[in-house]
Amino acid sequence: MTTIKITKKPTDSASPRASKAPVRRSDPSKRDRTVAPKPVVRPQTESAAERAETRAPDYAENASSKASQRNHRYDGRLRDEAPRPQQARPTLDDTGRDTPRRGGKMRDGFEVGDFNNDRASNPMFTPKPLPSNPDFPRLSKRMAELGFCSRREADEWITNGWVRVDGRIVDELGSRVARNAKIEVSKDAEQHQSEIVTIILNKPIGYVSGQAEDGYNPAIVLIHPDNQWQDDPLLHHAQPREFQRTFLKGLAPAGRLDIDSTGLLVLTQDGRIARHLIGEDSTVEKEYLVRVEGDLSYNDLDLLNEGLSLDGVKLKPAKVSWQNEDQLRFVLREGRKRQIRRMCELVGLKVLGLKRIRIGGVTLGKLPMGEWRYLRPEERF
Repeated sequence: MTTIKITKKPTDSASPRASKAPVRRSDPSKRDRTVAPKPVVRPQTESAAERAETRAPDYAENASSKASQRNHRYDGRLRDEAPRPQQARPTLDDTGRDTPRRGGKMRDGFEVGDFNNDRASNPMFTPKPLPSNPDFPRLSKRMAELGFCSRREADEWITNGWVRVDGRIVDELGSRVARNAKIEVSKDAEQHQSEIVTIILNKPIGYVSGQAEDGYNPAIVLIHPDNQWQDDPLLHHAQPREFQRTFLKGLAPAGRLDIDSTGLLVLTQDGRIARHLIGEDSTVEKEYLVRVEGDLSYNDLDLLNEGLSLDGVKLKPAKVSWQNEDQLRFVLREGRKRQIRRMCELVGLKVLGLKRIRIGGVTLGKLPMGEWRYLRPEERF
């Protein structure tokens, strides 16, 4: 057996290698690092441009000054120049908006003041575009007008070959038909339509109707089996409808109910119902109970019923009456954003609570807060 003995190399200070200084290459273009640099002295008559050309790093500055020079944002001036005066902030007009500075809005006829949103009476609006061929509308649009389904559903039915026009199957999107054409749908389309759902929810405060915003959850998160009303008639039917996750696909609110309001909110997969409730020509009544604070004269009550305007547009006639000593009953046929709250503000009332209790022929009834039920087959909006 052979043994090999390895001796360590000497590392103490007595070693000749340890005392030997490291070798550095001499470069005449670099300064000697062992000698402090001399400060650069510039003549007082030297201009800023000349100093910029012959500028050398000033190593006499302290560390904080060097850090600020290294990280500063360039403002268009040299280091030794005086700071440039800041430009004056733009002035605000009477509405609190910046006044146009390059002529864009003024050149296009911008006028400061209340803006008229009425397309019919405001000359700044272009006329509403007319259909390219009103006598031959698109098939999907004609089906929606006749109440078969929504335009989105009509496109799906056409693609699946479920639509006949004058006895001929039409499966091409964008096809146009005469207004007197006979339109038929197959049994498959009717079965597909019977599987879609409409849900009635008693929305609590703190939930938004549509998409999530500002950290608040949408009302659709409440639609799950744990929140279904236990007294829902369809839950105790001979053939009860069991909740399926497919019910959430395409389920959307048919109308708004703001975050501070409670009551009846409709969520549906049925495009016909959505069009009926929130279409441009919808006249479905919506009833609210509004708890208010303040004094209301007879003249102001008449204004709530007939004479108010919002954003320069006159509101449709409403039905407003006292429900009790601190609660008003509103019946509206339109749904402008925060309409009831803004109407009350115009007559000096403060809204303390708002609850929707009816849409068309469908009432909230005994549905508890935060729970939901299916729309019953006999119910109609």
